[in-house]
Amino acid sequence: MRQRLVASGARGFVVGVSGGVDSAVVVRLAQLAAPGAVAGVMLPCHSDPNDERDAMTVARLFSVPTIRVDLGGTYDTLTAAVRSELPRLPAPMRAAAPVAEPRSRVPLANMKPRLRMTALYFFANTLNYLVAGTGNRSELAIGYFTKYGDGGVDLLPIGHLVKSEVRALARELNVPGEIVDRTPSAGLWIGQTDEDDIGFTYPDIERYLEDGPQGVSPALAMRIERLTRSSEHKRTLPPMPDE
Repeated sequence: MRQRLVASGARGFVVGVSGGVDSAVVVRLAQLAAPGAVAGVMLPCHSDPNDERDAMTVARLFSVPTIRVDLGGTYDTLTAAVRSELPRLPAPMRAAAPVAEPRSRVPLANMKPRLRMTALYFFANTLNYLVAGTGNRSELAIGYFTKYGDGGVDLLPIGHLVKSEVRALARELNVPGEIVDRTPSAGLWIGQTDEDDIGFTYPDIERYLEDGPQGVSPALAMRIERLTRSSEHKRTLPPMPDE
C-alpha cells in the first residue's frame, strides 16, 4: 500500500466503511500504511442502521476520521428519473428486462455502489488520496461485486485473501468479534446477505479456490466456473480491436 502511494504521488487513502469485516480490515491496514492520512467514509443509502453502528465502532476503535454522506435522497431522485424514462423505449426492448426477483431489483440495487464510488472519488480527488477497495478473493473470483461500483477502486489490499483469511487477519488487527463474525452483506437492500445472493457459501468458494473442482461437488464446480466465466469482463479492461 505504501508502494502504491509513492508510485502515484498520492498522500493517503479513502476507504468506504460499511460496518463489515472487509472494510474494517482495509481501514486498519490503510491506517498502518499511512498514519494520519486515512479518511473513512460512511455512505448510507436506505441502509440497515446496524451497518452504520458497526462502521462507527470501527472508526472510533482505530481513531479514523470519518465523513458521512446520506445518499438516500440522491438515489431516490436518480432512480425515479431513470424509471420514468424507461417506458419511452420500444416495447420489444423492454420485454427483455427481468421482472422476477431477485434479478429485477439488481439494476436499481447496483446504483447504490456506483453512487458510493462517485462520492469516494470526490473525496479522494479532493484530498489527493487513493480509494482502497474492500473486495476479497472469494468475491473477486466469481464476480460478486458491482462493475464501476465497489469494483472501481485504485487498489485491492485484501484481494488475494479468501474470506476466512480476512477474518483471521481481522482478529490479528483487533477488529471487534461481533464485526468479524457478522453475516456478510453488500447492503444492497434490507435483509440482503451475500451467501443468499451467491447461492452457496464462502467455505464452498474457498474449497473450490484452494482444492480445485475436486474440492466440491460437480454441480457446484460447474456453477462456480459459470460465474467465473460470465464475470471475466469485470476483472479486465474493456476489449478493443487488436489493430
